[in-house]
Amino acid sequence: MSGDIEARKREHIDTVLGADVSAKGVSTGFERFFFEHAALPELDLDAVDLSTRLFGRALKAPLLISSMTGGTPRARDINRNLAAAAQSLGIAMGVGSQRAMIEQPALGETYRVRDVAPDILLFANFGAVQLNYGYGVDEARRAVDDIGADALFLHFNPLQEAVQPGGDRNWAGLYRKVERLASALGVPVVGKEVGNGISGEVARRLVECGLAGVDVSGAGGTSWSEVEAHRQPDPEVRAVAHVFAGWGIPTASALADTVRAIPGRPVFASGGIRDGVDAAKAIRLGAALAGTAAPMLEHGADAADAAARRMARMLEELRIAAFCAGAGDIAALRRAVLRRKADWQPVPAIADARPDTVSVPRRALRR
Repeated sequence: MSGDIEARKREHIDTVLGADVSAKGVSTGFERFFFEHAALPELDLDAVDLSTRLFGRALKAPLLISSMTGGTPRARDINRNLAAAAQSLGIAMGVGSQRAMIEQPALGETYRVRDVAPDILLFANFGAVQLNYGYGVDEARRAVDDIGADALFLHFNPLQEAVQPGGDRNWAGLYRKVERLASALGVPVVGKEVGNGISGEVARRLVECGLAGVDVSGAGGTSWSEVEAHRQPDPEVRAVAHVFAGWGIPTASALADTVRAIPGRPVFASGGIRDGVDAAKAIRLGAALAGTAAPMLEHGADAADAAARRMARMLEELRIAAFCAGAGDIAALRRAVLRRKADWQPVPAIADARPDTVSVPRRALRR
């Protein structure tokens, strides 16, 4: 079993780097919006302040290197390169699913990055469906403690599991188990999809279970059904996986819906965010963090300085977007004029969620 997981992690890296696994027939939706350009911004570009705070950590910008990998020797260097880049830029990072290290503790070193990134906001990663397969609070706590994480991504990937060879198919009865985990873990738990989106209704129910926030991880970027299709030797099963290349809620739509559904809670936007302009739009639409994954994988596989240069470019694009929208800081960017291309009407501003002050409910479990 453990060897199978390690091989799968290695194949995932090779597939994302070497094949076209982008979503087909669906976009993120961010192209439907544009900022009203400030021809005279009355700002010093170099003084634009992108800093924010989340879960007790100071960030130089609300950017996240999203969860990607771990569990295979090649992933060790990738995670460490990405973490070193996050440390140098003062941004957040998540590691990939840690099931591999739970089943094979020697693989823990492929996730450990604190020695190169002592100050970053770091997210551990645990699959929600594993709560139906013998895992629980102890395993989730190991995932957090082993890498010194500040918080946990509890990821939801039903489509990927449905088309993955040997995938976990029993997703029944998970809300109560999620509630039990969130109430007992002791660190913030953030629900996260992997590229097909979280609806406002699901986000609301997850927050009621005690989750601190949600990463919508919508459609329009990497499609994990496409990843699994490329790994699938059976042509009939491969055809089934390809059918779902356009499945999911576009990231911008999932973000807007979720921000409305869980006001005051931090919502992260990932899924097809490839530049700082999209990140700026996501923040304006209510995102506490804007995350990117696949665009960083190739650079993380190269070297820490390559990863840092790629992420620094995104940060500079975000800074220029804020500047040209007339926003001198993140609070002002959340109030900048953003219009829909369909009717040119401005999008209502979202109240600042002040995510660093959000308290995580610790309610008694419903009987």
